[in-house]
Amino acid sequence: MSLAPKLALPALFLSSGMSAFAAVDPAASQFLGGWVTNSMLTGWAVSLVLALVIVKLIGKPSLLPTKRQAVFESLLEALRGLFEPIVGKKAFPAAFPLLVTFFIFILVQNYAGLLPGVGTVGYGHTDAEGHFHITRALVRPFTADFNSTIALALISFGAWLIIIFKYAGPKMILWDLFGNKADKKDTPGWLYPILSLVFLVVGLIEVFSICIRPFTLSVRLFGNVFGGENLLHGTGFVFVFYFMELMVGLIQAIVFTLLSAVYIGLITNHDDGHDAEHGDAAHPAEAAH
Repeated sequence: MSLAPKLALPALFLSSGMSAFAAVDPAASQFLGGWVTNSMLTGWAVSLVLALVIVKLIGKPSLLPTKRQAVFESLLEALRGLFEPIVGKKAFPAAFPLLVTFFIFILVQNYAGLLPGVGTVGYGHTDAEGHFHITRALVRPFTADFNSTIALALISFGAWLIIIFKYAGPKMILWDLFGNKADKKDTPGWLYPILSLVFLVVGLIEVFSICIRPFTLSVRLFGNVFGGENLLHGTGFVFVFYFMELMVGLIQAIVFTLLSAVYIGLITNHDDGHDAEHGDAAHPAEAAH
């Protein structure tokens, strides 16, 4: 029997007496002719609060840091120790602000989706057993909308292009993708051309994998956050699943940021000692510079 949709406020605060929820509609509610969605509004609101909190807690930076500034600087140092070996010292100054922003932004947006009322207030219907099921939430997490995660992935991809062309250059990029990495001195003459063909084919496969990176990055983040949202709604926000989603929110922020760092480091982070040991022949593109 079809039941008329209605607006209700179930699960505004977490409790053990909540009724079960149906699966969440993946489509975001649209406003202003579709230009703005409820997920976008959530993202803007959380970003504004995050910026105000950081400014309020840290205040004006000083040479002699306050306790709050010292805590924030310790966090940055920990992230630096994580990302610098991956990206490489050459591209690190350009990549670090982007990576830190990705990590903090995604982590806070993931956790914002676990706040009471986010995804649990909206339009729905009551089933034959008297349980209310939300089919259109008024407030949705930013990262539970595929449009949001694809936007983050495209920003990551665009920044990747800018950084690798600036710090590696076109010749180094082409060699890294299609160049023969075998040492010509230690490779039989008849085998070297065959290996060149193999590396060319591998390079074409790598180009295809690069082209789908925005899709894989966005789907991974969206799928885990949206799936977790459905899990919480379907189980009535059982504590163990709520705790699990806290871990998932952190892990997904780390995974997205680490993958962005790895993509940059694969081309920009070439060990200087390794290059010197193998000579200019190992990296002809660098020799051209």
